[in-house]
Amino acid sequence: MKVNLFLSYWIYILLTTEAKTSKKIDFAVGGQAVVEGVMMRSPNHIAISVRKPNNEVKTKSKPYKTLTQRFKFLNLPIIRGVLNLFEMMYIGTDAINFSANESLPEEENQKKENKYLNTFLFAFSIIFALFLSLMLFKFTPLLLTTFFENKIPFIKENYIVFNLIDGALKILIFLSYLYLLTLWKDFRRIFEYHGAEHKSIFAYENNKELTPENASKESRFHPRCGTSFILIVFLTSILVYTFVPKQDTFILNFSIRLLFLPLIAGVSYEYLKISAKHSNNFFVNALITPGLYFQKLTTLEPNSSQLEVAISSLKSVLESEDNSSK
Repeated sequence: MKVNLFLSYWIYILLTTEAKTSKKIDFAVGGQAVVEGVMMRSPNHIAISVRKPNNEVKTKSKPYKTLTQRFKFLNLPIIRGVLNLFEMMYIGTDAINFSANESLPEEENQKKENKYLNTFLFAFSIIFALFLSLMLFKFTPLLLTTFFENKIPFIKENYIVFNLIDGALKILIFLSYLYLLTLWKDFRRIFEYHGAEHKSIFAYENNKELTPENASKESRFHPRCGTSFILIVFLTSILVYTFVPKQDTFILNFSIRLLFLPLIAGVSYEYLKISAKHSNNFFVNALITPGLYFQKLTTLEPNSSQLEVAISSLKSVLESEDNSSK
């Protein structure tokens, strides 16, 4: 897998990590698009389905217990949201590895490689992707806002306006980044699988038989998508940073804001859980709607072959969950 594709994909995953819940079904089901496939997650299982070069659909399923399931004392508001974020990053790592390997031609997949070197390079890529995402979506907007502040007295005198501009720049950079990804052929495939993931989950939530035909009629815009989550994070950051005293220097201001990232992620996660339970509320829908427009960039219409892969992954976690409950 090309390094530049891997890094871009990881930045995308870091920003759109998904944790879907729904009051309409017996248990939570969430997902994530991977390379030529889809990962699905239920409360106790994970499944990854990938379309191999020979057109076969390969599925890997395994049980998985979250930290809050294993250690009940960690299931506290805010804390559980931060833990969920890091766990989804861990799960995403495994899904990316599996899908990248399975999507390679058989002869390439069988080549022996130095596993220690691969582990090092993989870890370095994740760290670099995390660093790059912080530079793009935290450092750069704050730097630009500070520049405008020094040029426009009104911004310097009004800290709320300062944070609004910072938040608006984050959204603008994020949208520009997503748009550039849509121009990349490999990423368009990932966005199509993202659409297939949403359509499959919608078919399940609407109690329809899980077939590509039924799923194709569903919307590709899901209100609990990680793309909606990032918008909530941006809005939450504006609110939180308004109550954080502004520091004298840019570096100190940036460092303090980094320290508040876990709190912002935790609060945003709690809002996402509340919005899932009150999806018919007018104010909840008002905040969700902009995220649905974001998904015009992060999801594309899938074909029946891609829907088949997403449904294979979804059926696997549903069957595993059903068997474990017997």
